[in-house]
Amino acid sequence: MPTDKLEDIECRLLLEAIYKCYGYDFRSYTFEGMQKRLHFLMQQKGLNSISEMIPLLLHDVLFFNELLSSLLVTVTDFFRDPLAYKALERTVIPVLRTYPYINIWCAGCATGEEAYSIAILLKEAGLLNRSQIYATDINNESLSVGKEGIYPLKRLEQSVANYTQVGGDTDFSLYYTTKYNAFKMNKELRERILFSRHNLVNDGAFAEMHLILCRNVCIYFNDKLETKVIRLFHRSLIRNGFLFMGENERIDYGTSINLFESVKATSGIYKKQ
Repeated sequence: MPTDKLEDIECRLLLEAIYKCYGYDFRSYTFEGMQKRLHFLMQQKGLNSISEMIPLLLHDVLFFNELLSSLLVTVTDFFRDPLAYKALERTVIPVLRTYPYINIWCAGCATGEEAYSIAILLKEAGLLNRSQIYATDINNESLSVGKEGIYPLKRLEQSVANYTQVGGDTDFSLYYTTKYNAFKMNKELRERILFSRHNLVNDGAFAEMHLILCRNVCIYFNDKLETKVIRLFHRSLIRNGFLFMGENERIDYGTSINLFESVKATSGIYKKQ
C-alpha cells in the first residue's frame, strides 16, 4: 500500500480514537491541516508514525493533552486585523446602538483577546453596560486564560499598535493593569464576558444573538462542517443580525449563498437574510 494512503488510514484511526475516548471530534476538520500538525508532534516526540500515537493517547492523559494542544490552533490577538475591526466599528456598532440589550457570541474565542476587543469597542460606543458577550471554545485551557484576562507583557506593544490602527477613542492603558511580566484586563470588561465550553462540531445554537464573531476558525473545517456551522450561526442570529468572519473566509457561495448577504466582504462582515 502506498505510504500516503497508509498514513491517511492511520490519521483517521487516530481521530476516531480521540473521539471515542475523549469526545473531541476532529473528524470533519481539513485532513491536510490535521496531518501537518501531527507530523510536527511526531518530530517532537521522536515517533516514526501517526499510528504510534494511538496507544499513547489511549493510556496517557498527559500525552493526549499535548496532542490536543497541537491540534487546536490558537492564533489570536487584540484587534487582530485592525482594518476589519475598524469596518465593524463603522458598519455594525451603529446598528447595535438601536437595540435596548445586545447579545454577542464570540465563537472559537481561543484565549479571549477578540472577546475583549469587542468589549472595548462597545465600551467606547457607550453600549457595554447593556451588552452580554458569550465567549466559547473547545479548549478548556484557553478558556481559563480568557476568564483570568491575563496576558504576557511582551504582547502588549502589538496590542496597542492594533488598537491605535482601529482608531480607538482613548489610551489602551485604561483597559488593563500591569504586574510583573503580564497585563490584566479590567474588571468592567471581564464582567461582561461569559466564558464557557462549546463545540461547534456537535453543540447547539445560541439564541437571539445580535452579532457573532467567528474569525479564522472555519478555515480548519471541511466543506460539510463549514456549511453546518454557518447554518448554526444563521439559526443563532436575530433577523438582520451580523456575522463577523476572517477576511479569507467567504460564505456568500454554495449552499450558504441565501443565508447571508455581504456588508463588507473584504472585512468578513455579513448580515443574516
